[in-house]
Amino acid sequence: MNLVNLESVSHAYGPKPLLDDVSLGVGAGERIGVVGRNGGGKTTLMSVIAGVVKPDSGRVTHTRGLRVGHLSQRDDLDPDLPVREIVLGGRAEHEWAGDQAVREILANLIGDLDLDARAGELSGGERRRTALARLLIDEHDLIMLDEPTNHLDIEAIAWLAAHLSGRKSALVVVTHDRWFLDAVSTRTWEVVDGRVERYEGGYAAYVLAKAERARIAQAAEERRQNLMRKEIAWLRRGPPARTSKPKFRIEAAQALIANEPPPRESVELVKFATARLGKTVYDLEDVTLHAGGPGAGPLVLDRTTWQFGPGDRIGLIGVNGSGKSSVLRLLAGTVEADSGRVVRGRTVRLAHLSQELAELDPTRRVLETVEEIRKYIQVGKKEWTASQLLERLGFKGDAQWKVVGDLSGGERRRLQLLRLLMDDPNVLLLDEPTNDLDIETLNELEDLLDGWPGTLILVSHDRYFLERVTDRSVALLGDGRLSLLPGGVDEYLERRAAGAALTARTGLGATTSDAKNAKDATDAVSGPAEAPAGLSAKEERELRKELNRLERQLDKLGEQEAKLHAAMAEAAADYERLGSLDAELRDVLAQKDEVEAAWLEVADRLGD
Repeated sequence: MNLVNLESVSHAYGPKPLLDDVSLGVGAGERIGVVGRNGGGKTTLMSVIAGVVKPDSGRVTHTRGLRVGHLSQRDDLDPDLPVREIVLGGRAEHEWAGDQAVREILANLIGDLDLDARAGELSGGERRRTALARLLIDEHDLIMLDEPTNHLDIEAIAWLAAHLSGRKSALVVVTHDRWFLDAVSTRTWEVVDGRVERYEGGYAAYVLAKAERARIAQAAEERRQNLMRKEIAWLRRGPPARTSKPKFRIEAAQALIANEPPPRESVELVKFATARLGKTVYDLEDVTLHAGGPGAGPLVLDRTTWQFGPGDRIGLIGVNGSGKSSVLRLLAGTVEADSGRVVRGRTVRLAHLSQELAELDPTRRVLETVEEIRKYIQVGKKEWTASQLLERLGFKGDAQWKVVGDLSGGERRRLQLLRLLMDDPNVLLLDEPTNDLDIETLNELEDLLDGWPGTLILVSHDRYFLERVTDRSVALLGDGRLSLLPGGVDEYLERRAAGAALTARTGLGATTSDAKNAKDATDAVSGPAEAPAGLSAKEERELRKELNRLERQLDKLGEQEAKLHAAMAEAAADYERLGSLDAELRDVLAQKDEVEAAWLEVADRLGD
């Protein structure tokens, strides 16, 4: 049974039709993820389904008594009301405190907030989480969420996915978080050119199905192009149009040409050349760092020694407030360590993308902001102007003369990325680069970073993006250390959950700022790890460098192994070639075993 039906719905803002003769329905218990480009009509579709916006034409019907919970991108919280009243309404404390489901929602979304604080005193992220908690506490037949993961950290996003999957309500969600889409949705709608294309499955299934559709369409297009070329070739060779036959052929060719599809609009990023890095990029030597300056704010690093080497692709993970941005600012040189030393390589050309967009002058024109970095750039054998690159990034025609202050968040983010990359860096520090970017732009950014040979350190709550572009994960777990996570985000979530369970048992308190307690809890969960007893700071630094070198060597051997397996699959019928490849593979595997043994020995000495 459908809860909501749309029949021939059309809606436009100005001359641009966002929905054009759309007919669809949302069934009971369905879980639908909505994707599409920024400005393509996703939010409009959500508003029409929720009944917030009346379409220009067509009909929208809801089942009688339908309870709809709608989280829009803009909250409607009364600034004078306290959080307690907004979220819990008139519920008595003994009533909601005895409800495990309510306590869980409060703990995971607004556990760090004072329930008596007024909404007007909250930050944008806190208001967003408050609005989401209010919605989830109530019962609904249909839950509609527009970018619910904004301002949530990885841990909270994982909890929200599990929570929504356990509810019986139908769900329609708009998000650019592809991991979240895969976790909660069983169907995918793509809003494109006023249409809504429907696919079975979550994001991964949608990508595969779309690729198959594209393959079929490409085959059909190739057949059509071949036919068109034959028609035009016949027209050139044939006699003048004195009979019905040539006339028919001319009409057939014109029909084919008239059906030529328009060029597909896509955001393209140019792969910029990078300056060569030496052996040293960043070495942290016995560094202590507090988030608010020397001795102020939470402890981020406590006498930490670490090395970021050339070609490292590292994802930095931690809860909100753990100090991830502070570490990036330390590497960028915008804040100083309380103590210790940060050694920066002499050949480092740094580009730091912060979360703030205030670095762009709001009074300048888009083209001017790019040309002040560089007017021309050599890409391969072709020279590109700043204007040409902007056009490829979606700033077409008059859009290049927009004032920066009038750009949307996504447009400013793209512009900022382009400016950074045009400066030809070899080290990228990216702090939440996926904010306000649609999925198509994210795909292009991932493709760019795939071929980018410098050192990359990334902070992102977008788990899909994080796992896609980085090779290793490092966590800030509140113990003043950088902890290597061989198991990636999954290991991080397990360690956080185990640490929370231990905290609950020992009564340390959910939000203790005591770094020693946090370290003890982590060690108790992950097992006793021997400290590098007897090692001097210099010896520990050298061991860290050796550990990083071995890890890079393992990565290279892994790549060689994968290439050899692929080559053996291609040479399945060539026994002589197979024998040669097999010998190479055995040699690579032997080297890999030796390097792994060396890595374990070094890690054991360090106590990692």
